[in-house]
Amino acid sequence: MEAFIKEISYYLPEKVLTNEQLSASFPEWSAKKIASKVGVDSRHISSDEETATDMAVKAAEKLFTEYNIDKSKIDFILFCTQSPDYFLPSSSCLIQNRLGLSTHCGAFDYNLGCSGFVYGLSIAKGLVFGNIAKNILLLTAETYTKYLHPEDKGNRTIFGDGAAATLISTDGFARIGDFSLGTDGSGGENLIVKTGAARHKEKRNDLHYDKSGNPVSEDFLYMNGGAIFNFSADIVPAMVKEVLLKNNLKEKDIDLYIFHQANKYMINYLRKLLEIDKESFYISMETTGNTVSSSIPIAMYMAKKEHRLIGNILLAGFGVGYSFGGTVLYI
Repeated sequence: MEAFIKEISYYLPEKVLTNEQLSASFPEWSAKKIASKVGVDSRHISSDEETATDMAVKAAEKLFTEYNIDKSKIDFILFCTQSPDYFLPSSSCLIQNRLGLSTHCGAFDYNLGCSGFVYGLSIAKGLVFGNIAKNILLLTAETYTKYLHPEDKGNRTIFGDGAAATLISTDGFARIGDFSLGTDGSGGENLIVKTGAARHKEKRNDLHYDKSGNPVSEDFLYMNGGAIFNFSADIVPAMVKEVLLKNNLKEKDIDLYIFHQANKYMINYLRKLLEIDKESFYISMETTGNTVSSSIPIAMYMAKKEHRLIGNILLAGFGVGYSFGGTVLYI
């Protein structure tokens, strides 16, 4: 038995934040400078009352409608998010009810960021191979913008909100290959929101500004960009080599590389480090920004629409955790 990606769809919030709007708040950065620095022209922002669960439901409904999918056949939900509605219950349980799926459908959340889609594929493949489920709805959704301080110009230029819905089944257009997965929790504090959960439940109200005038507070998302960049540069090339080895492939056998769309500068640096031709490397984040766990499936959807999702496709996710994972799709 094999596991396949059958269909992919996605949802983006209605509100759009453009570089021109950001430049109005941060005059020292022109719209053109932002675009050249991170490769993003605009990004979608969830409304105050819109959650990751809401977006995941909309992505799933779009998937069902777009491909005329019989939702009664869904027998498992995997929901990847780091911005759940509640500490409990699991958002996937709420999603099952809101989508009207069978009560015989298994469901659970898992808390991962940039590597989340690849990890989800690995879990779904295991469910298929274990004869536990045949039609898995893999949902990824994130609202990182709710964690950003309004004056955090660096992160506000990078991140956007969004959700993706992927159906994994026993047949489809892309066979899922073997995986390389890894973790290095020593870098956990380099991308973190410290307050709000059990370790530090109450807000610290400790806002201050660093030497560059950037806001720093444990109540908002903190990212050590330099450390994240160095981690990615260290781990991604080795991971890509391991993915190729596990799938008995050479670099020349890969037709397209789709990496987590972190920011244009970082992934272009990784492309050059791996000596990948531009034509074989897909970037699609100009109108979405970094949508965390949804960045790879959204990019896949776009590549498929452009008829570029052909042959052997190498996926690589990496970031917050630190967590990283890669696989190959055979199309």
